[in-house]
Amino acid sequence: MYKSIVVLLFLLTNTFVSAQELNCRVTINADQVQTTDRRIFSDMETAFSQFLNNTRWTDDSFDSHERIKCNIIITLKNPKSIGDYEASVQIQSARPIYNSNYESILFNFADRDWLFEYVESQPLQFNENTFTTNLTSMLAYYAYVILGLDYDSFSELGGSIHLRKAQTIVNNAQRANRPGWEALGSTRNRYWLMENLNNQQMIEIRKGIYKYHRLALDTYEQDRDKSRQMILEVLKELKKVKDTYPNSILVISFLDAKSDELISIFSEGNIQVRREVFDVLSTLDPSKREQYQKIIK
Repeated sequence: MYKSIVVLLFLLTNTFVSAQELNCRVTINADQVQTTDRRIFSDMETAFSQFLNNTRWTDDSFDSHERIKCNIIITLKNPKSIGDYEASVQIQSARPIYNSNYESILFNFADRDWLFEYVESQPLQFNENTFTTNLTSMLAYYAYVILGLDYDSFSELGGSIHLRKAQTIVNNAQRANRPGWEALGSTRNRYWLMENLNNQQMIEIRKGIYKYHRLALDTYEQDRDKSRQMILEVLKELKKVKDTYPNSILVISFLDAKSDELISIFSEGNIQVRREVFDVLSTLDPSKREQYQKIIK
């Protein structure tokens, strides 16, 4: 009996210590795929989830409750041949806010350039120093982006090491001639997201991620007006970047993640600040101008 208890405690302790960084839910939407055998899609969900959640991406220790919550929704198109898939993908991650039950969406990105091969039950292999498969490169790329932005939100530019690893994946994948890794074509792809995140002319956006989350949201309940003023300063820096880089995918991604939250934060408080925020947001994101009207009503 004593031996059984010791073994159980060891297993529990080992599980606790070895908790990995991500708590990622993968959803496969295969409604467009015409096939009678649907088992492969549940196999995909399991394989992709295990790859993301069981891989050790950093040298840091995470407790189970500290794992970063994220969602990856993969919408498959009808394959042109068996085992070859095209997909559009939505990637989201969230960050808990101190002294609250609230979780803030940190990253919200649509990737329409997924092209990969998948064979049921085949192990997913990845080497960060070389290109292995397009599938594992894409999954690993977003793992490092999620980590990089999460670390940035807790310390200024704290995610640099993870974003450099994502940049290495981009560099290695370019030799494979697969969509999404190249500078040509769409400016809303993996290449340009990483270019923006590593562009020193846009570094204020990454610094703003820290100010927004650690200095404003984490202290929001202590002094709401001060937090709102801090967020307004972040938005002004964002506007400076957009004035120089009108098509910046990093600006677009930031607003895709934060628009609803910003409306909620600035739906009350000093009306002068709210009007200023409305003007800045309407310039940054004119397609949502009508939604931002809620800020000044």
